[in-house]
Amino acid sequence: MFRDMLSLVLIFRGVGYPSLWPSKDCQQPLDVSNDFTFKVIDGILSDFSKVFKFKFVHLGGDEVNTSCWRTTSHISKWLKQQGMNESEAYQYFVLKAQKIALSHGYELVNWEETFNNFGKKLSPKTVVHNWLGSGVAENVVKAGLRCIVSNQDKWYLDHLDTPWQQFYLNEPLTNIKESSQQKLVMGGEVCMWGETVDASDIQQTIWPRAAAAAERLWTPYGKLAKDTTLVTGRLAHFRCLLNQRGIAAAPLAAGGRGTPYEPDSCYKQ
Repeated sequence: MFRDMLSLVLIFRGVGYPSLWPSKDCQQPLDVSNDFTFKVIDGILSDFSKVFKFKFVHLGGDEVNTSCWRTTSHISKWLKQQGMNESEAYQYFVLKAQKIALSHGYELVNWEETFNNFGKKLSPKTVVHNWLGSGVAENVVKAGLRCIVSNQDKWYLDHLDTPWQQFYLNEPLTNIKESSQQKLVMGGEVCMWGETVDASDIQQTIWPRAAAAAERLWTPYGKLAKDTTLVTGRLAHFRCLLNQRGIAAAPLAAGGRGTPYEPDSCYKQ
């Protein structure tokens, strides 16, 4: 639930405002029963709208573990009073945050779990951020919502065993044939999370695999190579240019974040 700027800000705010948390020892998700939680969200989004002139705000909503709500007595009591179970409270939280964001003129991005669980309730201004796997974008656009594709099986850079060829061949429009629905796929995102990197290896984890996805996204569908061997030379050349500019892009031949098989020209690694 916290892989977005708003949620991260709220977590840090909890240090100063511990009432945002269910309890000191159980800190996420934020306290759904407390009106102050939503006042803070409203204040943050109000400040964002004045400082950052962006159209969209990412509201999160992924990987929500509601056990803190169940095990914290005052929230458990509130749920019973409201006639909600934990899943319904999750929906309540997301939809209330959406209304607040809409009141500040934003369009919305939420992770795909919100669509998978209560997609028909989401605002029509929602962009569903796909990450769990394939087939989601197809269902999202059929429902008339927009989608960003960043499915983890192909476009997560922290998956170190995923080679550049899979990044290149991942097609966001798979099984989406109607042009009106294709237009609802806004694009894709290659994600770099922090679990498997630090300053010593982040560049070779990102490059050149991110460049393979970028070519996929920026090239007209009819001009994409169906055989990745036709791309290898060009991508190797780009990798060499990155190295010459001091960016530690990894060799193409080594799979994910690999090392050269043997000393050679960077064009052959």
